[in-house]
Amino acid sequence: MADSSDATRPPTHHAVPSHEDRPVYVIGGGPGGLSAAYAMRAQGVRAVVLERSEHVGASWRRHYDRLHLHTTRRLSSLPGLAMPRSFGRWVSRDNVVRYLEKYAEHHELEVVTGVEVSRVEPAADGTDWLLRATGGRELTGSAVVVATGYNHTPHVPDWPGRDAYSGELLHAGQYRNAAPYAGRDVLVVGIGNTGAEIAVDLVEGGASRVRLSVRTAPHILRRSTAGWPAQRTGILVRRLPVAWVDRLAGPVGKISVPDLSAHGLPRPDTGLYSRVNEGSVPVQDVGLIDAVRQGKVEIVAAVDGFEDGKVVLANGDRIGPDVVIAATGYRRALEDLVGHLGVLDERGRPVVHGGHTPKNAPGLYFTGFTNPISGMLRELALDAQRIAKAMAKAKASERG
Repeated sequence: MADSSDATRPPTHHAVPSHEDRPVYVIGGGPGGLSAAYAMRAQGVRAVVLERSEHVGASWRRHYDRLHLHTTRRLSSLPGLAMPRSFGRWVSRDNVVRYLEKYAEHHELEVVTGVEVSRVEPAADGTDWLLRATGGRELTGSAVVVATGYNHTPHVPDWPGRDAYSGELLHAGQYRNAAPYAGRDVLVVGIGNTGAEIAVDLVEGGASRVRLSVRTAPHILRRSTAGWPAQRTGILVRRLPVAWVDRLAGPVGKISVPDLSAHGLPRPDTGLYSRVNEGSVPVQDVGLIDAVRQGKVEIVAAVDGFEDGKVVLANGDRIGPDVVIAATGYRRALEDLVGHLGVLDERGRPVVHGGHTPKNAPGLYFTGFTNPISGMLRELALDAQRIAKAMAKAKASERG
């Protein structure tokens, strides 16, 4: 890998590089960025990955210790390098990091670390792209792939009284393991996959009490049923009409997952795939169902705010946990980077992804900003191939 000085090293000749000579810059050294860089190089397109941290896979390094992929190893490999069988069926966080390091090394990718891109804008020539980065760098590329990731910037709601709250409050992104919370009363806010798994981890790690604050009851799936992973079902149904999948998922859910209504988790009244399209993926069970049924994880109402050292819930209850962990998601945080280009929707998400490029911003690509039921890594791998083919086609068109 190169160090950050490589990003500004001048060419050894004095001629201005042509559009074709300029690299494609890939912003982000996670699985999306690395796979796109490899796929482009396989198509004869030079790609340089710019990573703001000192290592590839930075977001994976920050995840909690017990995290394992909810997708199978065989369906989670990136193009050009299979994950080792020794990683097992459900790959651990640490092994994902090892795999990403090996991936960059194995493919000899051009990765420049310690460079954060703050803004992307059209270059003066009208065909290239100008990237403004740390240290006053100005980099010019023939195209740009934005792969900064779905989990970019931690989001904690601006609850009333939050700033005056004197108790311990942290985002789930700061949580590593249950050791600091043994013997303590902990409230986890949010029942996505992260919140559900942290709640189970706290129970197993010896927290004295674990409550899980839920605003909207989620769909819960078994990660695997009789050896059949939920991911494979997600792949099979992904292209079907939403209403069909909703109807199919209802009976299957009732058979495989017990009714938890008596414990505060009623079955959702919105279809599974309808919820996915709204941005809410199902919770893959890694122990939550049993923990709720056994009363080890207590379901409570949504958090409305903080007052007099207490947490105020939507049903009017006030509780006093020792620790509040906000598993309240992340923001894509693309507004400063590309918001001025008119390529984001009202929720801050790219209007296109994969091999498509916005009509008003040709040469600008996005990967990793969807959360599909068929598996994030699998979709990143497919997106990488699509981006590379689109890029190669565009370059061939320029030459011809």
